[in-house]
Amino acid sequence: MEITYFAIIIGAIFVNNVVLAQFLGICPFLGVSSKVETSMGMGAAVTFVMALTAVVAWPLQQLLVAWGIEYMQTIVFILVIAALVQMVEIILKKMSPSLYQALGIFLPLITTNCAVLGVAILMIQKEFTLLQSVAYSVATALGFALALVLFAGIRERLDFEEVPEAFRGVPVALVSAGILAMAFMGFSGLV
Repeated sequence: MEITYFAIIIGAIFVNNVVLAQFLGICPFLGVSSKVETSMGMGAAVTFVMALTAVVAWPLQQLLVAWGIEYMQTIVFILVIAALVQMVEIILKKMSPSLYQALGIFLPLITTNCAVLGVAILMIQKEFTLLQSVAYSVATALGFALALVLFAGIRERLDFEEVPEAFRGVPVALVSAGILAMAFMGFSGLV
């Protein structure tokens, strides 16, 4: 049975959300999600990097298999992701200095964002074609961005609420993330 692009996209964004269902990319999810504007910038940067990673990693995997060195996959993918993030950082510094400043230390975190590496490995494990891999990577990144922006909106709203002293800051953020993850569980069985 062939997997449809609709199933790949809906599944990656809602059903198997990389942050809320697979728990990949938790560091930037908790670290960058204090403001919606910064979250949208981070989501866009991750989307760009994940799309490029899919385009580069899929053919590299084919070469690794052809040469019989597929055990080098993780190391090769880490190097590719690091190079792509450096390229994004240079482009953002030239094209949008304000976004570059807003992201600050979090932009280099994309290099160590396990969601990017996880998606590159998952697309190979699922045996997607190149186009399916790109669709999966972009949809997963959009799911990451959606979760990030939703969570940032919740955190911004919590700043105006009276939260008990013991729950202020990280505790209420973690409880909110858990509730958001349970809300996304409602999509299970959709595709």
